[in-house]
Amino acid sequence: MIPLSNDRDLLTLLQSSAWHMTALRVAAAMKLPDCWIGAGFVRAPVWDALHGFDRPTPLSDLDVIYFDREVATPERDETLEQELRARAPCYPWSVRNQARMHRRNGDRPYRSTADALCHWLETPTAVAVRLASDGQLELLAPLGLADLLALRLRPTPHARQRRLAAYQERLAQKPWRHQWPRLQIDDG
Repeated sequence: MIPLSNDRDLLTLLQSSAWHMTALRVAAAMKLPDCWIGAGFVRAPVWDALHGFDRPTPLSDLDVIYFDREVATPERDETLEQELRARAPCYPWSVRNQARMHRRNGDRPYRSTADALCHWLETPTAVAVRLASDGQLELLAPLGLADLLALRLRPTPHARQRRLAAYQERLAQKPWRHQWPRLQIDDG
């Protein structure tokens, strides 16, 4: 098992993965505003490392999130996904402008990608990373890293207050209990 106890350890883990770094370079080249890759892209390698897995858990999608109030349409996101697939077809790209996602979730409009992350369902999923213009990785974790690094899955404060049923439905759909058996899950 790889020791992971802070943001530096997490970033070092991601930097050691050619697969992650290539994805981050491709996403950064798109030059989207307030753009990050989050969710399982960060969560899965951390949980894999904390479980001592030799092989990475495959991801069903790679969540590119950005914030642009000017063009906040599903069609724009689909166009961006197609462009990413053309640049790097081996990645399961999924692009979502967080400036429009509040409508789907029944929330007030989000102010930024960080604000949107606070409205996601699980605390260890509300983490993202990007490649900065200076070539360094930047981490976005508005709810902190404690749960992610402690193998603890629980609803975000927003989900606990307003979307607990959606959190519980997601728990039922995901194979997390089987995939990472040391995970401590708060069912809500």
